Amino acid sequence: MKKYLILLLFTATFMIVNAQNKFEKKPYLTQSFSGATINSVVSKTSGGNISVTAVSPSESKVEVFVTQNGNSLNSLSDDEIKTKIVEDYDLDISVNNGNLTVTAKPKHEITNWKHALRFSFKIFVDQKVSTKLETSGGNIALKGISGNQDFKTSGGNLSLEELSGTIKGKTSGGNIYVRNCKDGLDLSTSGGNILAKNAKGHIHISTSGGSIKLSNLKGNINASTNGGNIEGEVIDGELSASTSGGNVSLQKLSCNLKASTSGGNIDVSIQNPGKYVTIHNSAGKVSLTIPKNTSMDLKLNAMKISTQNLENFNGKTSKEEINGTVNGGGIPVVIDAGGGKIDVVFN
Repeated sequence: MKKYLILLLFTATFMIVNAQNKFEKKPYLTQSFSGATINSVVSKTSGGNISVTAVSPSESKVEVFVTQNGNSLNSLSDDEIKTKIVEDYDLDISVNNGNLTVTAKPKHEITNWKHALRFSFKIFVDQKVSTKLETSGGNIALKGISGNQDFKTSGGNLSLEELSGTIKGKTSGGNIYVRNCKDGLDLSTSGGNILAKNAKGHIHISTSGGSIKLSNLKGNINASTNGGNIEGEVIDGELSASTSGGNVSLQKLSCNLKASTSGGNIDVSIQNPGKYVTIHNSAGKVSLTIPKNTSMDLKLNAMKISTQNLENFNGKTSKEEINGTVNGGGIPVVIDAGGGKIDVVFN
């Protein structure tokens, strides 16, 4: 039942993320840059969405969508919209020395935000491009590009697909969706959920309160949450997974592992052990499944310990502590469950 609820959570969460780039059907403005060389993109808007998608250089363009805060623009004519933009906003869509600028900002202080305009941008550029993107409340989506990406939003979602290079992104409250990315990812959200799948490289993801789901990752992975659950499967390389209060479930691992929680349960299944296994839990239950032919230095501490198929062991055992070697010793397997319970299956 718990896994079903978590699945529903992520399904609902990332249906929102996948829908984030469905702006209005008709752009207010479309500007082509098919003859321009574009190496970098700088885009900033207040409240609107920003997307950057890789296309062939001949298809480079920017689409601008305009809405009114808390209302549609159906009541305004095209001329009225144009007049309002000219009088109240600086809209800059230009290329200079290989840098594409796409920004919208008010010319003066806005006293009534209900009547303010919100600008969203769809940017289509060559694959090899770097970006610096910022929106105060909208969503950010990147697809198919490579280079250095730096972006942030105050409350929207982040959707990242088929990216490579150095990728750094932050949202103050939205969700993060990552798929088919590689190289370096540094992503954080203050309260949303994170889903990362089919990615490799140096991956650092964190959320202050949401849950994290990892699938088919390879590299150096660091995943942390202050209150949510962490689920992962098919992970190769090195994994550090920590939560302050949630549960941790990690399956089909072939990696160095460090996992911890301060209040939940931990369930780990290892197919091919790495150089070490370190698990810490302050009070909950720890379950570990590991190949029985693994040569290891085993150190377990808990209020109660149970094992299955423990063979070729040399050391001391009690219901609260096991300390010794398996198959002559080898990789350190250290589990501290505090006042909780440890179950280890050697299969």
